[in-house]
Amino acid sequence: MKILFLGDVVGISGRSMVLNNLLSKIKDKKIDFVVVNGENAADSGVGLTEEICKDFFNCGVDVITTGNHVWDQKETMSHIEKENRLLRPKNLFEPSPGKGFGIFTAKNEMRVGVLNLMGNVFMKKCEDVFEAAEKFMKKYKLKEDYDFLLVDFHGEITSEKAAMGHFFDGKATLVVGTHTHIPTNDTRILKGGTAYQTDAGMCGDYDSVIGMNKDNSINRFLKKKSTKHFPSIGEASLCGVIVECDIETGLAKNVENFIYGGELKNSQ
Repeated sequence: MKILFLGDVVGISGRSMVLNNLLSKIKDKKIDFVVVNGENAADSGVGLTEEICKDFFNCGVDVITTGNHVWDQKETMSHIEKENRLLRPKNLFEPSPGKGFGIFTAKNEMRVGVLNLMGNVFMKKCEDVFEAAEKFMKKYKLKEDYDFLLVDFHGEITSEKAAMGHFFDGKATLVVGTHTHIPTNDTRILKGGTAYQTDAGMCGDYDSVIGMNKDNSINRFLKKKSTKHFPSIGEASLCGVIVECDIETGLAKNVENFIYGGELKNSQ
């Protein structure tokens, strides 16, 4: 059983790379289940639309997670109520449209739980993420409620993500960070058997500043005249994590970072 998680898809460049390559990668890597963070997939680089969700599902994506930009395309507030494969962070203040957790059926009929959480440090205000995680773990159990559990932790700082990885160790198949758009080189299986990576990186153009036009971004730091942030449009890299799951325990047997194409040139 293999699960592929792809980090934040940014703009047209990242979206095109996913749509044009995902199906072949699913076949090549023998992937059974795919989760993509789509919160930056709109043309503007913030939010996503119903049409984008349909395109992702049609190219092999099983579940879409999000983060702080989930509501930046207003149509998502109504669409998420109709589409249970689109998740928002579970610890958003209630009442919020949609759900932050779901149990889905993989191609091989195994049950995959997907939990979407958002950090508290340097992020939009939301409920305490560790309290939300603790409540979740009291309610749901690995190999009882689902066969595998993937946690997308959308957060800004490394320590918060690392702590969440250890908090879920032995209780989740994979804990992977999103939001910072740069893939980290700490992919590993923790002592309790949970696969972990601090950030999956982005599916976007790396000749940029975390997916946004580099010249415009530099001008903003220099406090020179600049326009609103807009995505870079060069060839994208696909970045994420592949975890091989132990069917008996629900934990990780093997995990590797996944990088394909574009500036990063680590073709797999």
